[in-house]
Amino acid sequence: MSSTDVQSPVSGARISPGFIALFRIEMLLALRKRADIANPLLFFVTVLALLPLGVGPEPELLAKMAPGMIWVMALLATMLSQESLFRGDFEDGTLEQLTLLPQPLYFAVLAKSLAHWIATGLPLALLSPLLALMLNLPAEGYFCLFISLFLGTASLSLIGAIGAALTVALRRPGLLLALIVMPLYVPVLIFGTGAVQAAIDGYAYSAQLAILAALLAAAAALAPLAAAGAIRISLDN
Repeated sequence: MSSTDVQSPVSGARISPGFIALFRIEMLLALRKRADIANPLLFFVTVLALLPLGVGPEPELLAKMAPGMIWVMALLATMLSQESLFRGDFEDGTLEQLTLLPQPLYFAVLAKSLAHWIATGLPLALLSPLLALMLNLPAEGYFCLFISLFLGTASLSLIGAIGAALTVALRRPGLLLALIVMPLYVPVLIFGTGAVQAAIDGYAYSAQLAILAALLAAAAALAPLAAAGAIRISLDN
């Protein structure tokens, strides 16, 4: 076993260097397609910057709306880039080649989801304290907001991979993708906003963050399996 081999928690197989190589390729592709990284960030920042113009500049009102608005916009920004997760590989035949590899398709989906989160979800989490300051969110909520988005956006990328896999063969999958993944996003949204609100109100928020971590663990174990099955179904059709 090489130094990069790791025991899989799912099937007993090993994460071979192929997983690392695929992850590196996905990160290189993401860096070359900078528009795909910039679009969700611009959407996230622009909508939240326009919020005071729409609802009014009162600091109390903005502070009350900030946790929910930041989380909803992060969810929508993540979903905005989800549609293209498997699209390019489907169109050039790479996705079909991945299904023929001896390595389980689980690892290919996991590598693509991880690269998607680093390119979209992680920047959203890093930007969130700045936007929280702009929306007059109390300082007690900054750390909790960052941690909740750090955990939550990773879950959103993994869950969104299921919808992207189910709709990869469709020409315009946007609405169907939203209908598939939105109900699955709800628990992450509820506990994410709940944790930030609890931090602002001075209550303990470790339970909400623990649930977000548990949701991430469940998504990491199950979502790539479901997405791999959905990819095979889409290719067969």
